[in-house]
Amino acid sequence: MHINQHWLNPATRHPSPNFDERIALSDISLIVIHCISLPPGEFATAYIDHLFCNQLDPDAHPYFTDICQLTVSAHVLIKRTGEIVQYVPFDKRAWHAGKSEYQGRERCNDFSVGIELEGTEYIAYTDEQYSQLAEIIKVLLATYPNLSQQHITGHSNIAPGRKTDPGDSFNWSRFFESLS
Repeated sequence: MHINQHWLNPATRHPSPNFDERIALSDISLIVIHCISLPPGEFATAYIDHLFCNQLDPDAHPYFTDICQLTVSAHVLIKRTGEIVQYVPFDKRAWHAGKSEYQGRERCNDFSVGIELEGTEYIAYTDEQYSQLAEIIKVLLATYPNLSQQHITGHSNIAPGRKTDPGDSFNWSRFFESLS
């Protein structure tokens, strides 16, 4: 696994229009782990791609009526099978964190990489997801010098009270051990 021109190889590319320029490329200093499933609790659908690419059909599921107008993205999604999809190159600002703060700094999208795990806060993540997440993180740490293991956090930690992902189902100890 490697990064070429800010794209992860090998990863399937689904370029999202939901990004903009970073204020400073040298300020990539945080990794935020999220989870997503669409519809909630359902896996192996194309709806995450549709959401991140502004193609979600509001008539496809009742839940989509409330979210189809969102303009959101992440840099990377790791599906339950371990397949990796990249939506936004790492040198661009993906729109994954929303209103957020990390160690006194607001607007975490400005300085973070957003990684989504296909899942929910209450269903265990797969071995393949933990393995791929560790490999992606290692490559990111080797490529972007301001990233470190000490600055990897969950969405719930940067948006407390608003977000709960990746949830109790994410095993932080297992994840950090896999980086060793």
